[in-house]
Amino acid sequence: MSVSEATPSPKQEQLPAVGRLTQEKRRVGSVRRENLVLKGLISLLLAAGAVIIMTPILWMISASLKDVNQIRQRSMTLLPLKYTLVEVNGEQEPLYQVTVDGETRQMALIRNRPEGIGIFVDPQNPQEEHLLKIDEQLQLEHVELHPENYANALTKAPFDTYLLNTLLVTFLGMAGMLFSCSLVAYGFSRFRAPGINILFLLLLSTIMLPRQVTLIPLYVLFSKIGWVNSLLPLIVPQFFANAYDVFLLRQFFMTIPLSMDDAARIDGANPLQVLWYIILPQARPALVAVGIFHFIYAWNDFYEPLIFLHSQEKWTLAVGLQSFNAVYTINTHEIMAVSLLMIIPPIIIFFLSQRIFTQGVVISGVKG
Repeated sequence: MSVSEATPSPKQEQLPAVGRLTQEKRRVGSVRRENLVLKGLISLLLAAGAVIIMTPILWMISASLKDVNQIRQRSMTLLPLKYTLVEVNGEQEPLYQVTVDGETRQMALIRNRPEGIGIFVDPQNPQEEHLLKIDEQLQLEHVELHPENYANALTKAPFDTYLLNTLLVTFLGMAGMLFSCSLVAYGFSRFRAPGINILFLLLLSTIMLPRQVTLIPLYVLFSKIGWVNSLLPLIVPQFFANAYDVFLLRQFFMTIPLSMDDAARIDGANPLQVLWYIILPQARPALVAVGIFHFIYAWNDFYEPLIFLHSQEKWTLAVGLQSFNAVYTINTHEIMAVSLLMIIPPIIIFFLSQRIFTQGVVISGVKG
């Protein structure tokens, strides 16, 4: 046997490796295509969910730009459409697109006849009449916006006073909540004492108490000290912490390494300085998250302001909007206009702090 027959050529040795590489590329390409298809399906599903969620808001925007007749005629349409009218013999008549002798024309319906027949005339030549079936004709519409609904609604009630009261309750309460909850969460996450876990468990158990249980004792207390019909019952309790926000902050504080506290103490920092210079800067995402939670809660709160606030000049936006809804029930367009203005501030605050808020929700409770 010759040497050339016994020894395989280099090209023959490379064939299996080239085949394996080709198969690996095909497999990777197949996985990528499957991932691309999966991501596309998920994106379509999320887009469909977003459309469903956004539909009520879009309808609110549309209704706020309609007049009473538009809402009565086409209440469920998202576009603020209105039937087109044209003047015929001094009267406003609906305009239709009709077919006469194979020709498409625009004519006005001036009178109904039995069996769904209508008398249509040319607005430019009212003497020319045609008997046509109404259902077979297309009634013309056009987009008509009424931005004056916002100004009209805001002048029918003292919404500027409601807004000022709501801002005071929301931001002063937020400041009190962040101050008190940070101190309590710092104590539960950084200090050790006999029975501290039991105290924390008791604090968490208060989450299960509905507000209706504590409302009567609180009302009696605030009535005795003369705080009823003022904003104090809505602001002062926030300076005494709450279990929900304390729990979120405590879980976040526990993710911060204790070595940072020890290093600060070696440099001579006391516990409050450790909280102010070490813990709070690290916990900014969690603080923003609980701040947004409190803002939405206080901004939309209706139950407690209704109980504690009796005078109209003390009302918040939630109570004022409900009163406006009761008085102007038939003015759906103005009610939607005010409601839309009320939801704009929470949306703006969320989008401005979305990145930090999402970071706080994701990291909170994850131990490092």
